[in-house]
Amino acid sequence: MPEVNTDELDEQQVQLLAEMCILIDENDRRIGADTKKNCHLNENIDKGLLHRAFSVFLFNTENKLLLQQRSHAKITFPDCFTNTCCSHPLSHPLELEENDAIGVRRAAQRRLKAELGIPLEQVTPEEISYLTRIHYKAKSDGIWGEHEIDYILFVQKDVTLNPDPNEIQSYCYMTQKELKQLLDKASKNEVKITPWFKLIAETFLFKWWDNLANLNKFVDHERIHRM
Repeated sequence: MPEVNTDELDEQQVQLLAEMCILIDENDRRIGADTKKNCHLNENIDKGLLHRAFSVFLFNTENKLLLQQRSHAKITFPDCFTNTCCSHPLSHPLELEENDAIGVRRAAQRRLKAELGIPLEQVTPEEISYLTRIHYKAKSDGIWGEHEIDYILFVQKDVTLNPDPNEIQSYCYMTQKELKQLLDKASKNEVKITPWFKLIAETFLFKWWDNLANLNKFVDHERIHRM
């Protein structure tokens, strides 16, 4: 694996690069594990390295979506606006369990606490709905990037927030109209958004958002949407 100098990067974020992500093939079959660092190096991504991930979309009871702006310390896509929480299940037994994506949903609960400070008891894995999966690839800069099969997870609940500033520099709840205005600003390069959030917002998000009380008709655990 290539050697990359991380001396200039945020110390707390560099420590997270040692976490073990789940390696998969293009059909989301587990084939091994590797560090978060190796999974996010463009040099490895260009050779086909692919890992499992998730994106949480959390709505309050007013049907507003919780967005975060990634901190400046983040190694990939710093300062970008994105959906509520985006991360990876880790290669350990509780998060490897695949039945009804329970491992991924447990990972989402863990990261909602770590990033946003949402108490574990406020969002349980059982309250997180797994809709479908997307497969995408994107470069953050010349060294770092993403190549993931991303589980799309929805939650609707009012929660308590206490974000970690090393992860998140700002957050807000948005209506559909407000998000469309943000996406318009991003198209003019006035703000930055993550590539996965852009892809999901341009394809599925508003259709799902219109049907928060009836998401079952959009559940598709067979297909992986290639973006």
